[in-house]
Amino acid sequence: MNDWLARTLACVWHPCTQMKHLERTPPLAIARGEGPWLIDPDGRRYFDAISSWWVNLFGHANPRINAALIDQLSRIEHVMLAGCTHAPVVELSERLAQLTGLSHAFYGSDGASATEIALKMSFHFWRNHGRAGKTGFVSLKNGYHGETLGALSVTDVALFKDTYAPLLRLSHQVKSPDSRLSWVGESAEAYALRACADLEAYLAENADTTAALILEPLVQGAAGMAMYPPAYLTRARALCDHYQIHLIADEIAVGFGRTGTMFACEQAGAKVSDIADFLCLSKGITGGYLPLSCVLTTEAVYAAFYDDATARGFLHSHSYTGNPLACRAALAVLDIFEDDAVIAANRKKAARFTERLAEVAAHPRVRHFRHTGMIWAFDVADAPPGFSAKFHLRALERGVFIRPIGATVYFMPPYVIEEPEMSLLAQTTLDCL
Repeated sequence: MNDWLARTLACVWHPCTQMKHLERTPPLAIARGEGPWLIDPDGRRYFDAISSWWVNLFGHANPRINAALIDQLSRIEHVMLAGCTHAPVVELSERLAQLTGLSHAFYGSDGASATEIALKMSFHFWRNHGRAGKTGFVSLKNGYHGETLGALSVTDVALFKDTYAPLLRLSHQVKSPDSRLSWVGESAEAYALRACADLEAYLAENADTTAALILEPLVQGAAGMAMYPPAYLTRARALCDHYQIHLIADEIAVGFGRTGTMFACEQAGAKVSDIADFLCLSKGITGGYLPLSCVLTTEAVYAAFYDDATARGFLHSHSYTGNPLACRAALAVLDIFEDDAVIAANRKKAARFTERLAEVAAHPRVRHFRHTGMIWAFDVADAPPGFSAKFHLRALERGVFIRPIGATVYFMPPYVIEEPEMSLLAQTTLDCL
């Protein structure tokens, strides 16, 4: 194992990492996975409490997803999607359309790619409609949408954004509906609607130059799992209709059951299409197996690009767009959701785990204990400098892999979590606090 650590420090540039810090806190070497467990080269097991950056839904080395990929390997591993098509991408697009009410799917490779696609598509839609002045975007304060230049332009996390500010397009951020910001005695819904007034004021002055609003529905992940009620989405949709701008729902992190419904937007409408003009998906779409992202959109958006003139088309591409292996993994994920009634099963698991966390919620250092679907979070009062790293290391000693965001501890476990893992996670959290 020491050999692997030395070699990774010599040649691998790790993401979202100050590499010098790894000299005193080496990365965790992982040899294999099994269900919700990560296993190091010496056989030590760690419960994957954050689903390997929120991507793993049904456990590592899932036999059903494995079987689908093995079968697909014997058919076709990849073919370009410009000028070709194949069964997995067609079937996946059909099933996503049925689930969301959004009729057309455009594929990319990761979450940031999906954000870029949606932003470009919205801008180009208005250009094709003769409204080339609609070039601006509005997003929520503390929102996160990726770290490529377009995605970073609508992100509001200073740590990621400030260094690259000279490279970015200006965008406008409106008040976050984060329920932690409500007044004493004010309900989460009342605060969300009060926050929405900030959006309305901005659109009243700037609708003619604004292409779209982009937001993370119900949970702002990088903001420390900031949660808010569906009433904000309902009101935001009405404002977007009134002022003629698009609504881009970034469900990269919260899609595929994380908030208690298949897609978070469903909690504000019968289907996603009731709320979103564009739906951005990635992370859980392949169950954590392969890079894939997707932007789903409406027939009206698609029609704006359908023309004899090539320049009016959406000329965006990735070499691995609609990769057959990734699409086949995504189809296996959808099969598991359907065959195992996962959403209903998760509701029961969520209730049990919330009960297990009662002592954590009552801990004197815990503030704003909150829960949406299969996501739990709380803030730690008086967290000392370096709290996140220290908590991470203490949890590792107890066999739990977890990475707090600043002073926010959160759990986003694989859906295969069972009672023993719930108990381990609750007790480990109390020990570390």
